[in-house]
Amino acid sequence: MSLEDKLAARKTELVGKWGDVILATYPAETQKVWKRQRDRFANPVGVTILETAQNLFDLLLCWQDAEAIANCMEMLIKIRAVQQFSPSQAISFVFLLKKLLREELGDELRMEGAIEELMSFETRIDNLALMAFDIYSKSREQVYEMRIKEIKLSHRMLMRKADMIADVAAPTADK
Repeated sequence: MSLEDKLAARKTELVGKWGDVILATYPAETQKVWKRQRDRFANPVGVTILETAQNLFDLLLCWQDAEAIANCMEMLIKIRAVQQFSPSQAISFVFLLKKLLREELGDELRMEGAIEELMSFETRIDNLALMAFDIYSKSREQVYEMRIKEIKLSHRMLMRKADMIADVAAPTADK
């Protein structure tokens, strides 16, 4: 049985564990709420995390469409970028999968003499991390651009109010 077959056979279990370790990167109280609440409207971030883990796992198994993989990760990374995670914290979920697979399958694959398959699969995970970092960088850039626009707009509004106050307070030449 190939590594991909083993992963596919244990997909539900592995995705669940991966989702749990991703959620573990958040504070304990947040984890409790996000694990318990499965409604997309009541818990959009928690549901996004779990759905992303599920979809990414499927895409990693077939590894055919880099654009689909990037699109799948994008929302989760944008969430983590807005939450002020450092770059390493934001993309750590990718490396958590690598660790999880080693813990779950490493001994079995060593005994079978198939550890090279895991190492080869980990190359996909490494590439996923590089893609995640690119997405994170673009997302943070968007956050900064929005903040700059907001500051400029606030400044413009303040200047307009100041001009209006100055116009009202200034004596007219007719008097």
